[in-house]
Amino acid sequence: MWFWLACLAAGISLCSLCWLVVMPWAARGGSAAAAVDFRVPAALRWAWPWVAACAAASRPFIPWNLRASLATRLLRAGLPASWQAEHFIALQILAAIVLAAAPILAMFLGAMSVGTAAAFVPAAAAGGLCWPAYWLRGRAAARRRIMLKEFPFLLDIGTLCVEAGLNLHGALQQAAAHGPPGPLRDELRHALADMRAGKARSEALQGLASRCGLDAVFGLVAAIAQADQLGMSLAPILRAQADQRRGERFLRAEKLALEAPVKMLFPMVFCIFPCTFLIIGLPIAARLLGLAS
Repeated sequence: MWFWLACLAAGISLCSLCWLVVMPWAARGGSAAAAVDFRVPAALRWAWPWVAACAAASRPFIPWNLRASLATRLLRAGLPASWQAEHFIALQILAAIVLAAAPILAMFLGAMSVGTAAAFVPAAAAGGLCWPAYWLRGRAAARRRIMLKEFPFLLDIGTLCVEAGLNLHGALQQAAAHGPPGPLRDELRHALADMRAGKARSEALQGLASRCGLDAVFGLVAAIAQADQLGMSLAPILRAQADQRRGERFLRAEKLALEAPVKMLFPMVFCIFPCTFLIIGLPIAARLLGLAS
């Protein structure tokens, strides 16, 4: 039974690998794939022809709700617009096929038995499906942490510019020009480019908040919209927002500092304490054994 299961898995893997080798040349739209802006790890660049070809094949089978959810996640992870939902699904499929083929190859090389290979194939395929989602989640979380760190300083620049007499657009331009380099400044420049292209300021700021995915940015955009409707001064609002975000950053740092002893508990119990007990207890045990003998 294990032999026939392994033969079936080997046949499926070989057919999948042959399809992977052939499909970049059979797929259409190579010029579009060549113009992709790669802001991804270098390890994924070589696989882009296969990703693009598999994306073209999987595009009709992706439901609209999954497509919308993945588009939002890709946008908030900072990936370029050329990365769409079908590319992410294609990356999951390719990772699952490649990792599932590894136990089959190990079985043919004699490094793994048939039963072990048949047991590892589903686990490897599941790991290949989960790895792109884990990578995307980690990238979005890291980008969110950087933006939360940059946000109070950009607000301070905008507050100083508004108090010096500039309007909101000029203050945003100064913040984008002199703010700390990072994803938040890039998104702010994107919003300013949308305004120069003719988009309304409220709409461009709403797009900025959607791309960032931060509650703090949504709150700032809502406060600016309310100030525009009521004719309020922007300087006190921006200063209050900057003080609030700086206080939130301090609270996050305090929370991480309080979590450090709990995180250190595991390595202390299983790594440091045994070595300490060996160093202290070994001479005592040796002396007690010497006296007993």
